[in-house]
Amino acid sequence: MKALILSGMPAVGKTTVGRMVAEVLGLQVLGGGDVLKEMAVEEGYAPGGEDWWDTCDGMKFLQERKLSSNFDKVVDSRLLAKVQGGNAVITSYPLPWLTKEGIKIWLAGSVSNRAARMARRDHADEQECRKVLAVRDVENYKLYKKLYNIEFGEDLKPFDLIVDTDSIDESKVAAIILHYAKNRRD
Repeated sequence: MKALILSGMPAVGKTTVGRMVAEVLGLQVLGGGDVLKEMAVEEGYAPGGEDWWDTCDGMKFLQERKLSSNFDKVVDSRLLAKVQGGNAVITSYPLPWLTKEGIKIWLAGSVSNRAARMARRDHADEQECRKVLAVRDVENYKLYKKLYNIEFGEDLKPFDLIVDTDSIDESKVAAIILHYAKNRRD
């Protein structure tokens, strides 16, 4: 099977849905965040949990990361190698724009839905989550515009499938992706 590449704004459910899809298909799951966390460890950080990016240390690492495009380019090159091998579910912000390989899926979701999801996931205040998302959305856009001239979150041309996550739960999103992927097998 080709690699499935899931992208979307922060807290839209990429990791959760990616795990569900990978489990059904018996595939490995790998995300840009996983590789970035490996690199954070190399820089002396102790990342832990899916919500680490939203902690003070996580935000500090993201700020340091902006000083060198090498961080993201290394992550993306490692993920591109996984895409070439297929048989993986990969979550990544920029990967769909960087390769012609794989099945590319955009998970769409409103800020209010993503903030509610983040608040549940992180046991946090929803208004605080909105503030975090506002920063992350802008920072991601700027970063990928600078690195690759990608209109992150605006240019959806690379995607084979777009799923609006606002009115359906993660299991339904996963079911839609599985149906699509199974019908696209080579």
